[in-house]
Amino acid sequence: MRHFMLTAALIGLTASASLAQRTQAGIAKAVEQLRLALIDPTEARLTALVADSLSYGHSSGKVEDKAEFMRALLSNDSDFKTINVTDQTITLVDQVAMVRHVLQAETVNKGTPGTANLSVLLVWVYQRGSWKLLARQAVKRA
Repeated sequence: MRHFMLTAALIGLTASASLAQRTQAGIAKAVEQLRLALIDPTEARLTALVADSLSYGHSSGKVEDKAEFMRALLSNDSDFKTINVTDQTITLVDQVAMVRHVLQAETVNKGTPGTANLSVLLVWVYQRGSWKLLARQAVKRA
């Protein structure tokens, strides 16, 4: 009986932790982890945050899959020096989160310094206990 109660308590704690991650605070944490990973990318960080079927749309119209997205960041072809995110909204629907925000950044793309001022839509899916970026689309702001 004691073993059963301990097991039930552990299951309850695990379920509570899982539910806590599927909140606005949980997805906001994932977005912040992505922001940091874009500035200081590692294969492990990016793999932990993006879905295998990632569709990553740039404001130029270029669309990358997971491999292309990771290659660009890890090779420094796409290099974010700073990223500032404002005006963020989060909408949760079951296992999916839609995040909109304004992204302002200092970049160095293929050796050329630049800036970005974008409106961004991120679509996240909750898979195997964590949020994964499924899709991203950016448009230039005036």
